[in-house]
Amino acid sequence: MDINDVRGFSTVLMMLAFIGICWWAFSPRRKKRFNDAANLPFEDEQKHQQAQADSESQNKNDSVNK
Repeated sequence: MDINDVRGFSTVLMMLAFIGICWWAFSPRRKKRFNDAANLPFEDEQKHQQAQADSESQNKNDSVNK
């Protein structure tokens, strides 16, 4: 066994690892979890916009009731 055999085995091992990671990342079982994680940065902004809209509607209701 020489260095070229080791290089060949390591190439095959790395290719299998790459295929395994791709399979894990694109598995249909994990789609919802990854979509939820992808939308995390926008949750705070959506909550802020909703709170602002609620505040504006409350102010509008208060001015109408007076």
